[in-house]
Amino acid sequence: MGSKDTNEQNIITQATMLMVAGIVVRIIGVLYRSPVTSIIGDEGNGYYSLAYNLYSMVLLISSYSIPMAVSKIVSGKLALKQYREAHKIFRCALLYVLVVGGIACLFTFICAPILVPSSQAKAIPTLRVLAPAIFLSGFLGVLRGYFQAHSSMMPTSVSQIVEQIMNAIVSIGGALMFVSVFAGEDASAVPVFGAMGSAAGTVAGVAAGLVFMLLIYRQNQKYFLSRAAKDESGVDSSYKDIFKIIIFMVTPVILSTFVYNISTTIDQTIFMDAMDFKGMVSETAATLYGVFSGKYWVLINVPVALANAMSTAMIPAVSGTYTTEDYEACNKQVALSIKFTMMISIPCAVGLSVLAYPVMQVLFPQKATIDLAVRLLHIGCISIVFYSLSTITNGVLQGIGKVNIPLRNAAMSLVIHVILLTSLLYFTGLDLTALVFATIAYSLLMCLFNSYSVRKYLGYRQEIRGTFVMPAISALIMGVFCYVFYEGIYLILYTLLGGLLPFRLLVLICLMAAIVFGVIVFFIADIKLGGVSEDELRGFPKGYVIVRYAKRAGLIKSEENKKMQL
Repeated sequence: MGSKDTNEQNIITQATMLMVAGIVVRIIGVLYRSPVTSIIGDEGNGYYSLAYNLYSMVLLISSYSIPMAVSKIVSGKLALKQYREAHKIFRCALLYVLVVGGIACLFTFICAPILVPSSQAKAIPTLRVLAPAIFLSGFLGVLRGYFQAHSSMMPTSVSQIVEQIMNAIVSIGGALMFVSVFAGEDASAVPVFGAMGSAAGTVAGVAAGLVFMLLIYRQNQKYFLSRAAKDESGVDSSYKDIFKIIIFMVTPVILSTFVYNISTTIDQTIFMDAMDFKGMVSETAATLYGVFSGKYWVLINVPVALANAMSTAMIPAVSGTYTTEDYEACNKQVALSIKFTMMISIPCAVGLSVLAYPVMQVLFPQKATIDLAVRLLHIGCISIVFYSLSTITNGVLQGIGKVNIPLRNAAMSLVIHVILLTSLLYFTGLDLTALVFATIAYSLLMCLFNSYSVRKYLGYRQEIRGTFVMPAISALIMGVFCYVFYEGIYLILYTLLGGLLPFRLLVLICLMAAIVFGVIVFFIADIKLGGVSEDELRGFPKGYVIVRYAKRAGLIKSEENKKMQL
């Protein structure tokens, strides 16, 4: 029992590292996009987003899923103490991304004019700037996956932060430099060259993350090699057989992740074609899509990144317990991961909806589009919950070796999504709102299909009350209190300090205070309503400290009080 508790706590601890890194990375990402948007405008954001989505599509095919695949394969070997095999897989994976990543990089650079829609040809230079990042990302992914398989999430977490800091610095500096040096006095060239400068940040970020991971691997190389040398399992597969394992395992994971994420690129293509069909000027269409992808989608992805962190941390444990046929422990880890994720994603969805306007005022205050961005956020916040749950269930299915199932589920969801989006764009005047409705439908379908598959192949039965109902009620309570608190503190501070502080700084102070207040209200409500038990709280990072303070506050009854009542 102690061992299982330790394993569960380790998953939460490792996931928390990735979540903290994910929060930091997303905050940096949101913060730096604000000055970049000020430099390149919504039109430049549109060109950057278009090129970035195409870059992401190629990256998905070539190396995006490498960390997950390497983590899955290597963790299974480590569970069986086949250390020599694990290290061989690592070396073969490096060779795999050398070939595949190199081809993908050259393809993207050469074929950029073919990949970019003809109506948005101004995005071609930006896509070419992004091409080298595809080659570097493969090596970075293999190194991250190898450490994740050893249940060591710290290197991945720190490397993500290093990558994003470098990305932010070079994106802002690159956008300024490209605009001042190349655009000159030509205002029409600012969005194009600004987007190119911003794209240079992505390449620099990946390079910085790779250098960091290489240094970490260098420090641990002797340990990995000594374990491989002392391997007594007797298993020593040929490199040919290992390449077969990698190809047959990586390919379905890549395809499923590709289909799961390709919706963004397909949405972009359908949207641009539909707006062109309706006679909208290409610059206007790019500006509108820039609001969707550069503002709404950026904010939606912040809490979803936390689910990605949990999924990443969970895969080695789920794969290991499934490999050793400890199905009870496997199901318990799945339940804990889903519950922990819902306790974050549900209040995040409500909080973003309630505080949508002040969030936009702080991060993306462009007056011409702020109302549209807020409206999109109000409508689409529910997709945070659906994307988070579908991400976790994707990880579960891949962790137990059912790598083809997420591919099938994503493909079915995508077909329905495309039909719905095309109908809404061509036969209604919803435009950007149609994109939001379609993404909600897509994420919901993925949830339903994946949940059914997890139940079918793992025998897992989802607990509803504590995982969904109580967090949802607690989040609604939090939303009401959070909104009232924000409005109240804003009114007070504006009256007292309105003439002394810049408006955005005043809103930021009120917003941060409201977020902290909201977090406290949510956990108090969830504990009081019985959404989370004392044992579950103890499994969280610093759980014993949380329990101690909760008992002092009377939120949890101590054993002595329980006995007195009995």
